[in-house]
Amino acid sequence: MSGHLDYEINKELGECYLFMGELEKAEQYYKKAIGSNGVHPDPYIGLATVAIQRGALEEAMSLYKKAHKIEATDKSFAGIGLIELESGNKEASYSMFTQALEVNPENMVALFSLVRLGHEMERLTDIMPYLENFLEIDPEKAEVRYALAGCLTCLDRREEAKAQLERVLEADPDNETAKELLDQLQA
Repeated sequence: MSGHLDYEINKELGECYLFMGELEKAEQYYKKAIGSNGVHPDPYIGLATVAIQRGALEEAMSLYKKAHKIEATDKSFAGIGLIELESGNKEASYSMFTQALEVNPENMVALFSLVRLGHEMERLTDIMPYLENFLEIDPEKAEVRYALAGCLTCLDRREEAKAQLERVLEADPDNETAKELLDQLQA
């Protein structure tokens, strides 16, 4: 039983140090977590995040793939997607982000990366269901609703875009970006 406790403590410490930007200490504790109990994807994802912060993309990719082999989670899909995106592999990253969102519709990294790709690859119609799924779970998330309004605007579905922006402004009357886009649509 103590093995599992060691694992949890080391993983938590790794996350704390990572959050504080102390990469060496984070790495140390993630490695301890890997050694302490069974096989878990989280410490590998932690080490991959450390590698990304250091700009070591190939190392990060191999760590994400290790995590992914243990258990394919939305975090490992999203992590691999980010590296594919960084490397200019849009198709591969698009696929990873959609798979991340199938596992967890609320993965913000995957969602906003997909929005960016949707615009770049002219696939706005394809990505909108992911935004809509998110809003079914959390209808108050202004950034996601605004992103949906942006897609609708680009597709020239102005009335639908206005309706989304009005919902953002109902909840948050001081939302400047939503006001600006609404003004443009009404001009």
